[in-house]
Amino acid sequence: MPLLAYLDAFSGISGDMLVGALADAGADAAAIADSIASLEIGATVSFEKVRRCGIGATRYHVEAGEQRGHRHLSHIIKIIGKAGLPARAAHNAVAIFQRLGEAEAAVHQVPIEKVHFHEVGAADSIADIVGASVGFELLGVDRIVCSPINVGSGTVNTEHGVLPVPAPATALLLTGTPVYARGPAVELATPTGAAVAVTLAERFGTLPPMRLARTGYGAGSHDFPEPANVLRVM
Repeated sequence: MPLLAYLDAFSGISGDMLVGALADAGADAAAIADSIASLEIGATVSFEKVRRCGIGATRYHVEAGEQRGHRHLSHIIKIIGKAGLPARAAHNAVAIFQRLGEAEAAVHQVPIEKVHFHEVGAADSIADIVGASVGFELLGVDRIVCSPINVGSGTVNTEHGVLPVPAPATALLLTGTPVYARGPAVELATPTGAAVAVTLAERFGTLPPMRLARTGYGAGSHDFPEPANVLRVM
């Protein structure tokens, strides 16, 4: 029977929240860490048990040290291709970055080969996208459905200056996707999280009929009074 994963993004979605949720649901954290090490991008990862509004969750940390310069899409694809990842995980990671590249190119009105990946292409975002792709593979996930996404509100500080939430790349990625804003005035859906969702989810909507096997919670960096700042994977 195909294994379905439902992403419950009631407090947004980011790459680190997703990897944390997949590990919390049973994906082998050591195997995820080994996959990141195989990228040879100078990043190391760790997993921490935390609480968000009293809910036990897993926080995924990426330590990348001082990263200078920018990466183009072609460079990132080469890094993923030579890392020896499972074939489907590597394919999905490349597809997610391709989607991100297209969004960034459209926002900045430049050809995709000219796009410099800033926050998106940093080592921690590569570790997020590859970690999520490997996490789904470790769990044997065949299908993904995502809830409507809480994008947050307010503004966010970026390398390009102060931008509205959702950030332009996030808003473009989520075109045609059900979204809403609820809770604190912060960025809840990041470009990385949005790219994973729109690339891998077959549809967006309510929880589909399923025989629930396990649930995992991935913690965001903030601990809000409410709602619980977690991404739930069912």
